[in-house]
Amino acid sequence: MTMTISDLTARPGAWLAVGTDEGPVVSSRIRLARNVRDVAFPGWAGVEECDRLWRRLCPALEQVPSLQVATSLSMGDLSELDKEILFERHLISREHAGKGKGSGLVFRDDERLSVMVNEEDCLRLQGMQPGMKLRSIWAEINTLDSEIENCTEYAFSPTLGYLTACPTNLGTGMRASVMLHLPGLVLMNEINPIMKGMAKIGLAVRGLWGEGTEATGNMFQISNQMTLGDSEEQIVKLVEQIAMELVVHEQNARERLMDRRGALVRDHIGRSFGILSNAHLLTSKEAMDLLSGLRLGIDMGILKSVSRRTVDALLLLTQPGHLQKKEEKALKPKDRDRYRASLVRDALNNPPPKRRNRTTAE
Repeated sequence: MTMTISDLTARPGAWLAVGTDEGPVVSSRIRLARNVRDVAFPGWAGVEECDRLWRRLCPALEQVPSLQVATSLSMGDLSELDKEILFERHLISREHAGKGKGSGLVFRDDERLSVMVNEEDCLRLQGMQPGMKLRSIWAEINTLDSEIENCTEYAFSPTLGYLTACPTNLGTGMRASVMLHLPGLVLMNEINPIMKGMAKIGLAVRGLWGEGTEATGNMFQISNQMTLGDSEEQIVKLVEQIAMELVVHEQNARERLMDRRGALVRDHIGRSFGILSNAHLLTSKEAMDLLSGLRLGIDMGILKSVSRRTVDALLLLTQPGHLQKKEEKALKPKDRDRYRASLVRDALNNPPPKRRNRTTAE
C-alpha cells in the first residue's frame, strides 16, 4: 500500500525522531547527484523530454529493492500545499517544489530513502535518518545507487567522476550533512566564529531549510562543499568528525551558560514557555525560535512540565504546510499565525497523559 500526503502528515518525518534524546544532533542526510547518460540535464531539457525520462524511470524506481514499499508522486499532479508538505519533511528541495510536469519523487514508506527525478540533475538520491547516522545512511544509499545503476546508465567520466549540472557536485556527487541544534553556542555569542571556521576547512553551514536559509530555531546544517578529490568514505568521516566536535562545543557552552549566566538561561526558557503557552498569534519563525528554548530547557533538565515528544512534534506541525493540512483548508498568513498559536497553546496546556507501566494486578 503506497503512502498519501495525508498519511505522511499523521506521523513524524525521517529527519526528526520525535521524543528521542539525541542531544544536539537532530538528523543526518546524504544526497547523491546522478544524471542519465545521453540525456540532457533537466535545466537544458524541455518539459516533454523531462516527462519522457520521468515516465521511463518511475516504473523502474518503484521496483528497486531498497525503495520497497515505494510511493511515486508526479510534481505535475500535486497541489502547492502538497509540495510544501514534502518540502517541510525534507523529501524535496525548494527548487523541486517549483517543478511541474516531467518531475517527480519516489520514496520508501519510512521516508529514509528517496529519489527526486528531474530536479537540478536527472536523479537526486537521498538517505535521511534521525541522530548521527551518516555511516549507516551511506551503506543504505550506496546500495540504492548500485540498484538504480543496474537499470539505467549514469553519465560518468573516468577523469571527472559523475557528471552533474552544477560543477561543484562533480566527482562523487555526494553531499553529506548533519543537522544540529546549537542554542548554547548562540546564547554564548560563539556561533559566528565557529561557523567561519567551518568554511576554512571546506564545510558549508546552512539553516534548517537548506541553501540560502537562516538558522531558524537555532538549527544548523553542516555539509561538505567539495565533492571532487575525496572518496565518499573520506567525506563521511570528515563531516561526522566535525559534527561531533561541534556537539562537544555545544555541550561545553551549555555548561558555561549555567555556571556564568544561569539566570539568563532560566529566563530564556521561562519566557519561551510563557509566550508559547499564552500567545494568540505566532509566526512560523517565532514558533521555531521559542520551541528551541523549550528543547534546550528539556535537554538541561530545567523544563519538566513538557515532554520532548510534544516539542518535537510541534516543530513539524507548526510549519505552514502541515498546519494547513491539519485544518483542511488554505489559510492566509494571519490566519495561520492564529491557528498556530492555538495549536501550540493546546499542546502545552493540555498535554497527553503520561504512560504508566502496567502492573500484574491490572
